[in-house]
Amino acid sequence: MATDDAFKVSSLKGKVTLITGASSGIGAGTSIMFAKLGALLALNGRDVENLAKVAKECTDCGAAEPLLVPGDLTDEETVKKTVEQTIAHFGRLDVLVNNAGILAIGSIETTGMAQYDKVMNINVRSVYHLTQLCVPHLIKTKGSIINVSSVAGQKSFPGFLAYCMSKSAIDQFTRCTALELASKQVRVNAVCPGVIDTNIFRRTGLDEEQYAQFLEECKQSHPLGRPGEVEEVAHSIAFLASDAASFITGVTLPIDGGRHAMCPR
Repeated sequence: MATDDAFKVSSLKGKVTLITGASSGIGAGTSIMFAKLGALLALNGRDVENLAKVAKECTDCGAAEPLLVPGDLTDEETVKKTVEQTIAHFGRLDVLVNNAGILAIGSIETTGMAQYDKVMNINVRSVYHLTQLCVPHLIKTKGSIINVSSVAGQKSFPGFLAYCMSKSAIDQFTRCTALELASKQVRVNAVCPGVIDTNIFRRTGLDEEQYAQFLEECKQSHPLGRPGEVEEVAHSIAFLASDAASFITGVTLPIDGGRHAMCPR
């Protein structure tokens, strides 16, 4: 173990961590959490301005200046460049957090192929490609991978078909790669958040009133009686990435206030 600290999550100190979708929501919160824990950060996101703001919040915590690797990960050249720049800058990679993703509303009757492709390309294909390019570097460091999935990968929610399918794929990707990489001591786990209060829902086109109503409904749909906070997901990502979870791999951990355990009623 890398640390004598009673809280082995502090083993993330000095660990080179690539976080995607770091410009907002769970990615931004995770970046700041890892900064507080002393990790060395490479941050990817499409919104360069927001990414710079997140980087400033990280340095304000006393962290080293993060490396910014902005760009759209559905572009294969961007994926290659992201990994190359991270390795060129830090010389290694210890942790990969696959967080970049989009949410789209639509059923089998309303989701056209363009929307289906967009969701699957961002939520699954780019994760597959980035992970594939990072794996050789993670094998060298016996590192770990955390995928950000969703309770929607385990439970069915009508009206979010492509999204639910994409997250189900990420859950299976997590289990398969965990078994494939276990002999090389690379751990792969996923977090599966319920509704977390971020901008991802507003981006689907909900106005403020609809969004407020949606959050109100969460009091019934989550047994703990509320939506989750970004920091609650970030804590679990940090735990799974660290030596505190050294014997955990292939896990899809619900962070959903009990929602995964509910039956329809």
